[in-house]
Amino acid sequence: MSYKKCKCSVKIEDLHVKNILDDINLVANHGETLALIGKNGAGKTTLLKSILHSIDFTGNINFFNSYGQKISKPKIGYVPQRLSFDKNTPITVLDMFCANLSRFPIWVNYSKKSKEKAIFMLEKVGAEELIHARIGQLSGGELQRVLLAFALDPIPNILLLDEPVSAVDRKGISKFYSIINSLREDYHMPVILVSHDLGHVVKYANSYALINHTIIETGCAQDLLKSHRVRETFGIEPDERDETWI
Repeated sequence: MSYKKCKCSVKIEDLHVKNILDDINLVANHGETLALIGKNGAGKTTLLKSILHSIDFTGNINFFNSYGQKISKPKIGYVPQRLSFDKNTPITVLDMFCANLSRFPIWVNYSKKSKEKAIFMLEKVGAEELIHARIGQLSGGELQRVLLAFALDPIPNILLLDEPVSAVDRKGISKFYSIINSLREDYHMPVILVSHDLGHVVKYANSYALINHTIIETGCAQDLLKSHRVRETFGIEPDERDETWI
């Protein structure tokens, strides 16, 4: 199996969500990881939901290919902060994939094609060894990699990550973002990341947008901790160094 590389950018103009977001104007370019930062309740997740068209909004969200042509039906991959389910469920990772890929109940049988597709997608995120693992027995990092594999089928024009490593240990965080960076480079897709950890933003993102119901500031991720507005928002004293956060 193979996929063509996709170059896409997203442009958000004059976006409003009643009582939550006001006058949002933002661009995420292909091959870029854009981090949305801000305090709880600032509207970061709401902005992702707007891009997903899962809530009502006014304004424009347009997707463009590398030639500047609009993409009318963009493919959007989404990895949530967490997945709510019964930890005692006997369902395996393979069960989940095959249920998604087939019209028939998974207890009837797996098709060879569905199983091959599941293995192929898991290989993309370094999780092929988890194919027979029960969902409830996965660690936080393992589960997020499985959800990422789901988000990549089909390969999206844009990937949205909503605090994807909040329940992942340090080793798992490094592995998860290493995979994200490889995917971003291989497929030239924009990645929009919601994160509360400024160290992760500095280390893994290219740019940031500070949000408090509207866009307060945008900039290069490497310069994040030099910003007076960012320090003020997160209560960072002027003499604190980047190493404190990384």
